[in-house]
Amino acid sequence: MTYKVPSEPAAKRVAFWRRLKAMGAVYLQNGVCLLPQTDEHMRQLKMLENDATGMGGEAFLLVTTSLDKAQEDKVIARFKADRDTHYQEFLGKCDAFTAEIAREIAKEKFTFAELEEEDSELKKLQAWLGRISVLDFYHAPLAGTAREALTQCEAALADYAQRVFDANGGQ
Repeated sequence: MTYKVPSEPAAKRVAFWRRLKAMGAVYLQNGVCLLPQTDEHMRQLKMLENDATGMGGEAFLLVTTSLDKAQEDKVIARFKADRDTHYQEFLGKCDAFTAEIAREIAKEKFTFAELEEEDSELKKLQAWLGRISVLDFYHAPLAGTAREALTQCEAALADYAQRVFDANGGQ
């Protein structure tokens, strides 16, 4: 998609950009982005085209092919790099999660309230990885590392849960 939308109101322009990013689009330059061709992407892009027109702008939807394998590889590398940026942020949150569990164990804070809070945080991590994975069209290098980190988070919480149950008479 190539598009041009009015700079004002900024909120509409930013919302338009966010919708494209949420679809997993990569930008080649300002107003020019790419997505793999799927029925779902085409449907969403057509709606965005309509929105651009409604904002007083314009959009063009194009099906493209790479000139050669080297060009295709550059585009795929861009998609992978975008996803790896998200995976890297996710990995940082996983590190923080396991560090928090370790602190609670060190303090011997074995309460059900704390367990519920940590369980809620794990569910957020699981959902977040799911959202990233859906947009990982070309299997970014950090995908496996992210899955492993989530597994470690799940194991840390399971260990903590057992300690909470043991500390509270197995209830």
